[in-house]
Amino acid sequence: MEYDFLYELGDGIATLTFNRPEVMNALTFEVYAQLRDLFERLRYDQAVRVVVLTGAGDNFCSGGDVHQIIGELLKRDMKGHLEFTRMTGAVVQNMRLLDKPIIAALNGMTAGAGSVIALASDLRIASEKARFAFLFTKVGLTGADMGAGYLLPRVVGMGRAFELLLLGDTIDAATALAWGLINRVVASEKLDEEVQSFVDRILARSGAAIALGKSTFYSQIESSLTSAYGVAGAAMTSNSQFDDATEGIDAFLTKRPPFWRNS
Repeated sequence: MEYDFLYELGDGIATLTFNRPEVMNALTFEVYAQLRDLFERLRYDQAVRVVVLTGAGDNFCSGGDVHQIIGELLKRDMKGHLEFTRMTGAVVQNMRLLDKPIIAALNGMTAGAGSVIALASDLRIASEKARFAFLFTKVGLTGADMGAGYLLPRVVGMGRAFELLLLGDTIDAATALAWGLINRVVASEKLDEEVQSFVDRILARSGAAIALGKSTFYSQIESSLTSAYGVAGAAMTSNSQFDDATEGIDAFLTKRPPFWRNS
């Protein structure tokens, strides 16, 4: 299938590269729809074990294209707006439902919808040149767009999330790291190397355990404490039926590398 972004698959890694560098990789209606559908399909693609998102050129993604999306939305009625917000929300939802880790390699400006897509990823590795802005209120839009009001407090806490969403200020990579928005900051020339290091470590684990771990992690976050125990119990019971559980324990006890069967 053809996409309006670059898509590469190899060695268990699916790499999606936003590819409109002339407009800071701004999103279009077509890109949103393609992302929504691709993240859905990846749930059933056994060749993929980890997904990497990045941007062409010097930026990750500046959000929705001002002319192709924002300008067009101003012409739409309420029904048209609702259709759009449901589509963008489905992108985030399908990212979370995907039981394979998503790593955002943030090589530059990460703003608006681009910042929410990064936020919906499971790990965020940033270049020292990266900048972040949930800039919705600066252009008269609600700061909670695409579920940002749900996602951001769970990553940086309520106070900082409210500040970022209310004011729309831009923060640099060092601040994003200090606030817990990203996992690592590295020199620009080391970004690919650091992302590959995370990918290699994921691929060295049991694919079944990683998949179950991601889905269980998010299920517990969205549960009460009592329900979280139930989720954990069901996951551990299911996990115990995998060949990899027996293999992992035996490999640990005999001090040898594991040979995963459920990857």
